[in-house]
Amino acid sequence: MAKLVVSEEVSLDGVVQDPTGEEGFRHGGWFNQIGEETRRAWAEVKTQEAFATSALLLGRKTDEWFGTRWPSREGEWADRLNGLPKFVVSSKLVDPVWGNSTVLEGDVVREVTRLKRELDGELVVFASRALAQTLLEHDLVDEVRLTVYPVVLGDGELLFGELSDQRPLRLLEARMLGEGLAQLYYERARD
Repeated sequence: MAKLVVSEEVSLDGVVQDPTGEEGFRHGGWFNQIGEETRRAWAEVKTQEAFATSALLLGRKTDEWFGTRWPSREGEWADRLNGLPKFVVSSKLVDPVWGNSTVLEGDVVREVTRLKRELDGELVVFASRALAQTLLEHDLVDEVRLTVYPVVLGDGELLFGELSDQRPLRLLEARMLGEGLAQLYYERARD
């Protein structure tokens, strides 16, 4: 059975919207405010995460964003991400942009529950806020990994903004990346 992991980049106040500044959000671009040493430390952690991942679970917009950027990149991190099996949740998408992808149609909860049963290893969700919220809402998330950026934005789309009830989590690990990023790992606290 696969472990479902949500891995997200967030501001200190939990905003995930427009980290690279390409969407026109007035506070966008906060991802780009880290220094080169910190970016290298972040890339090392993300490369390790990619090699521990068995498959990716993405929303349609994330598939489009990554699929137009990563196939032309080189190196072990790019090779790993490009080669991983990908499952894209969408009711509109016919042909995923990023290679090695399968579209999951129909009921998201049913399809992801089936995937968790059928796959082994880590099934990782990144940069897919609405999908992550749906999975959290239906208690399908086993682990949450946050890279917290040292900026408070004050508004924007929140990773945990629309849940109907509490989701208790247990801290597994906390560490600094470079100068200012916090890497936090939580598991779902179940009775």
